[in-house]
Amino acid sequence: MTDDVAASSARLAPPPYVGPDADQTYAARSAGDGRPLHAAALKFFWGPMDCGKSTMALQMNYNHARQGRGGLVTTRIDRSLGPQVTTRIGLAHEAIEVTDDLDLRALVRGRRAEGLRVDYLICDEACFYTVQHVEQMAELVDDYDVDVFAFGLATDFRSGLFPAAQRLFELADEVTRIQVEVLCWCGREGLLNARVVDGVVVREGRQVVIGDTVVSADVRYQVLCRRHFRTGNLGPRG
Repeated sequence: MTDDVAASSARLAPPPYVGPDADQTYAARSAGDGRPLHAAALKFFWGPMDCGKSTMALQMNYNHARQGRGGLVTTRIDRSLGPQVTTRIGLAHEAIEVTDDLDLRALVRGRRAEGLRVDYLICDEACFYTVQHVEQMAELVDDYDVDVFAFGLATDFRSGLFPAAQRLFELADEVTRIQVEVLCWCGREGLLNARVVDGVVVREGRQVVIGDTVVSADVRYQVLCRRHFRTGNLGPRG
């Protein structure tokens, strides 16, 4: 084996996991999965309810795992109210529940210290994370060479940006609006997530309130076009 070939093989070989600081060695030497060093990115995929964010998150996880990459799936306030990512079309996957005091960097360090590969994170419902969590995502990309794929809403029931979503817009290497078409009851493109209480669109209240999408729910959410969000018109079946 020539010196050049040996050097190339050393660059591509996965680094050893020797303890809680193994991620520093990992980032310093190689991505370990054939990618160029420092190729990781923070990507934010956003859209209104029902556009397929969680479905795309699970597909992304499947695609990367299928190529031998190791990853973690995280979520917060999933519709199931449990530690899993669920979708309205029936797909589900176990996930790590993100709490206010969870440090995503420590999570990755801990898994690597156990000898597990962590090449990427899937962060579903990222709009409900804290701004500090988003800062941690950026640090994982820049200092640990971990890809982070975040999925979530952009705006709340008042049409204002969620703080975490705003920070993702500011920091992400790539921001993509999911293209699955969601329609308002009138047939126009659905843009905004209205909160409906007792059949009326509400404009005040806590930013995060768990609800459903079925008409019979006490608190529910409905995607509306801008015109009908502004007027609070829920349509003939609202």
